[in-house]
Amino acid sequence: MARKKIYNNILETIGDTPLVRINNITKDVKATVLAKIETVNPGNSIKDRMAVKMIEDAERSGLLKPGGTIIEGTSGNTGMGLAIAAVIKGYKCIFTSTDKQSKEKFDALRAFGADVIVCPTNVEPDDPRSYYSVSSRLVNEVQNSWKPNQYDNPSNAAAHYESTGPEIWDQTDGKVDHLIVGVGTGGTISGTAKYLKEKNPNLKVWGIDTYGSLFKKYKETGILDQNEVYPYITEGIGEDFLPKNVDFSLIDHFEKVTDRDAAIMTRRIPREEGIFAGNSAGSAMAGLMQLKDNFKEGEVVVVIFHDHGTRYLGKMFNEEWMRNRGFIDTKPTARNIIESRKNYTLQSVSVTSTVDDLLKMIMTNNYSQIPVMQDGAIVGAIHESSLLMKIVANPSLKLATAQEVMDKPFPYVSLDTTAEAISTMITKEVGAVMTKDALGNEHIITKHDIIKALCNV
Repeated sequence: MARKKIYNNILETIGDTPLVRINNITKDVKATVLAKIETVNPGNSIKDRMAVKMIEDAERSGLLKPGGTIIEGTSGNTGMGLAIAAVIKGYKCIFTSTDKQSKEKFDALRAFGADVIVCPTNVEPDDPRSYYSVSSRLVNEVQNSWKPNQYDNPSNAAAHYESTGPEIWDQTDGKVDHLIVGVGTGGTISGTAKYLKEKNPNLKVWGIDTYGSLFKKYKETGILDQNEVYPYITEGIGEDFLPKNVDFSLIDHFEKVTDRDAAIMTRRIPREEGIFAGNSAGSAMAGLMQLKDNFKEGEVVVVIFHDHGTRYLGKMFNEEWMRNRGFIDTKPTARNIIESRKNYTLQSVSVTSTVDDLLKMIMTNNYSQIPVMQDGAIVGAIHESSLLMKIVANPSLKLATAQEVMDKPFPYVSLDTTAEAISTMITKEVGAVMTKDALGNEHIITKHDIIKALCNV
């Protein structure tokens, strides 16, 4: 169906999201893998669908009245959908969330005029400090307010039964064999699975869970084991209680994914597929790869990409954040070395600088390696020890220029070269290496920089 040319408001643009083939990450998967790109919704997530559905159903039932205040506990994406709808429909918003969520999510909610209250993560759901409890308390204190309660509100799953499921069926011409979804509130997987299983009872539905969540064990044993619950980093999936929107009868299997694997896959998606998706998409793709032996040649696998990567710039897409949690190689690189410097400016000399100038620069600043520049380009290098040997052998060189006493230019390395590898390049003859940052600025890396990086001082 062709899209409209003009929409009456931004809410009319929700849904009808593209289904895109995944090519590189899944090259070893026999089936065709298609991603439902929910990032193109106006709030950049799949939660826009159910946010509007919950509001409109509440309006019809009289639970949400004109000029009212929407109060909800959210990890960010549902709040965004609610906030956008509130702007169009004239409501106020107060959201509670946990301190493990990315700052970008809170800033985005505030951009739409919402109030955000950040609550501690490591407390029980019924603890008065939890974001569940705080939102419930506020709805009793704030006049003319309404709490959507996305976890138990049937409008959540209904939104996906009415839109996400039919879209996938139509886009695949009814040829979908597997559905893979990260499970949080349960609305997306349950509503979509219900529609698709009515169309194809043989469809397999795979829920992606995280370590620290109780979904998988409950599905497999029927036991609500609180020993399964502990803090985790992955955002948007997993829970420490059972939302009513999770219909376990529609989910064939839960696959757990570690925080590390989810974070690493989150970073792979934009780099290998050109799709800037968030942490729950990383979890879903990591789970898909763990399950790949279940998918056959000729089958079609649909995976939901829930939200946008911009929500995770300070987390999964931040090198320091990833290193601090041991999620990526902790070996320092040229990039790490130059990023650790404050107010850095490359110190160099001109080919016309005198040896006397060089000696003063070395003595005053304690430099041992200095690049030599000509017309904006590095054409040579001054090594403190080499210069001394030349002057001892020929004292008249004190009157010479840098061009007459310089050695070959320092070699260049990429930003991803490890400090360990650079250390093997620095010898008596090669006293330093050069690199360029993303802006094209020149940087020198000396033996002192390598020692500092390797010793973490």
